Amino acid sequence: MNRLQKNDNFLDKTFTILADIVIKILPASQQEKEAFSYYKEGLVAQSAGQYAQALESYYEALQLEEDPIDRSYILYNIALIYSNNGEYSMALQYYHQALELNSKLSQAYNNIAVIYHYQGVKSSEKRQSEIAKKLFSKAAEYWKEAIKLAPNNYIEAENWLITTGRDFQ
Repeated sequence: MNRLQKNDNFLDKTFTILADIVIKILPASQQEKEAFSYYKEGLVAQSAGQYAQALESYYEALQLEEDPIDRSYILYNIALIYSNNGEYSMALQYYHQALELNSKLSQAYNNIAVIYHYQGVKSSEKRQSEIAKKLFSKAAEYWKEAIKLAPNNYIEAENWLITTGRDFQ
């Protein structure tokens, strides 16, 4: 199942070796092991910038994976790819699906906030102040949740909340 062995750096090679060992010794069903293999391939492709291949692998993993927490991480990584490619509405859909399965995924809350903040800035630049205000409020809402789940992990967000008068407590 090692379709992607283009690991160019030490960390990728180490991850691949460790993941292969885990797959072999993990007391899991064949379906779970196959889902993990697709997930691993998606991570390798994503880190190499091969987003189409990564998405293909993640979608295969989603077809096989049954564990909600594991599914949430697959959905999160799919969202990352869409976000990195500027497809924010798709990214938001996948981040929200990930949160439906795993409400403790602070990174998803943070990334949703980043998208809303970015859209708020763009709306502000277009002099669409009401839309910008709503988007900034959404960003604040999601950053507050991220900070609640992972205190001190989002210092810039905390500073933004304070400087804009949106207390993060």
